[in-house]
Amino acid sequence: MRSLSIAATGMQAQQTNVEVISNNIANMTTTGFKRQRAEFQDLLYQNMRRVGSNSSDAGTIVPTGIQIGAGVKTAAVYRINEQGNISTTGNSLDLAINGNGFFQVTLPSGQIAYTRAGSFQLNANSQIVTSDGYLLNPGLTIPANAVDITVDASGQVQAKIDGQVTPATVGQINLANFPNPAGLEAVGDNLMLETPASGQPVTAVPGSTGFGRLTQNALETSNVNVVTEITNLIQAQRAYEMNSRVVTTTDQMLQSITNMK
Repeated sequence: MRSLSIAATGMQAQQTNVEVISNNIANMTTTGFKRQRAEFQDLLYQNMRRVGSNSSDAGTIVPTGIQIGAGVKTAAVYRINEQGNISTTGNSLDLAINGNGFFQVTLPSGQIAYTRAGSFQLNANSQIVTSDGYLLNPGLTIPANAVDITVDASGQVQAKIDGQVTPATVGQINLANFPNPAGLEAVGDNLMLETPASGQPVTAVPGSTGFGRLTQNALETSNVNVVTEITNLIQAQRAYEMNSRVVTTTDQMLQSITNMK
């Protein structure tokens, strides 16, 4: 019976769905995390009676035909890049993007990675780095005798030097954006990489057309909605149970055939 394999594809699809939902829930407090959604497609159909075929020599046409589906498959796990909430932290090196764009980070290999997590720190050389020590790109070095750091909405970084009245301009933070941000490859550590699907990055000053503005002393929280995820989890669980019931029912039908005398 086809129903066994069809139900098996349904169970596998809902297992993937639960894994995606569980990852969303696990990252509900991860800075800058963007929730994901599993998307599904139906599998190929077996034509028992093809739609539109002739049903007689007179030219009459079959209006609907008979197509038996083979089940479901996971087509994609889509990243939803909607804005997360802005949470005030009071840390001068915490930066939140309010709008589109990504911070640029230089990996040890020299490759550029992209992130929405703006929880930056200073390393031993007074350079602005991520929590893993990766340099913010373009690199910015804060003077050793700076007593305060200011980052405005357009990304200009200024440092208040001890004994000086006028703050010194340290540098400029630029943001990158992509034609298809959902096409970026997530590699963990809140970092993503450019892919052919994402398109090439476009960089600009924060607040430019199509780019968000920066908020200092704050971080962007995860955009996971716990109520929505729990609701989706219940729906996925029920769908899995119904597919497993199909397996049980099919097994009972096969048992009935086996027991026929």
